[in-house]
Amino acid sequence: MTMVNHFGAEVAARYDEGTVGMPVEPMVDVLAELAGDGAALELGIGTGRVALPLAERGVAVSGIDLSTDMVAVLRAKPGARAIDVAIGDFATTRVDGSFALVYLVFNTIGNLTTQEAQVACFENAATHLEQRGCFVIEVGVGGGPPLEVFDLAETHVGIDEYDAATQRLVSHHFTLVGGRWQRNSVPFRSVSPGELDLMARLAGMRLRERWAGWKREPFTAESTKHVSVWEKV
Repeated sequence: MTMVNHFGAEVAARYDEGTVGMPVEPMVDVLAELAGDGAALELGIGTGRVALPLAERGVAVSGIDLSTDMVAVLRAKPGARAIDVAIGDFATTRVDGSFALVYLVFNTIGNLTTQEAQVACFENAATHLEQRGCFVIEVGVGGGPPLEVFDLAETHVGIDEYDAATQRLVSHHFTLVGGRWQRNSVPFRSVSPGELDLMARLAGMRLRERWAGWKREPFTAESTKHVSVWEKV
């Protein structure tokens, strides 16, 4: 299986600017608690938006990412030397060591656009985990209307295009850069919580907790995303 890199130099250069309004503190609080005295592995580590503040909490963090451009942004930041990063597809790339925590946030599981790749990702996470270690995913609940505007601002318009028959979701981003609109369309595979639970079970993990957000809000039928924690058994 081959994962396509949709996070090249232009995306990497603007990524942190586009996520500045997304606070990482509640996320890092939860991840640091789950890691405890153990090490953590981030799948899709990108620019280190989560990994660097987690490392500042004293957690030994490693990462895997396909994009050398995103990792180059990470490498330019203070504290980056403490983080080992392997370049590759996070569904199959292996790194040395075992981990108390493996995590995959901000809908990144959907960047694996086939069920086969998503199943492989769970297997890869389980392989890296210590016994009773946790695999954490943050992702939307799946599904949606055929077309939905998820962001409408002066410098950015985001539109999701969803095909229920194939579970294919494409997020179209129109960004105003230097007075010109640029389009970046990223494909995803939309996946339900129940399907993810089955993938976890196949990989030897079981659901431990599920919330609607990083502040441990209850997950209900009205929730638009979930943070799920599976434990290796």
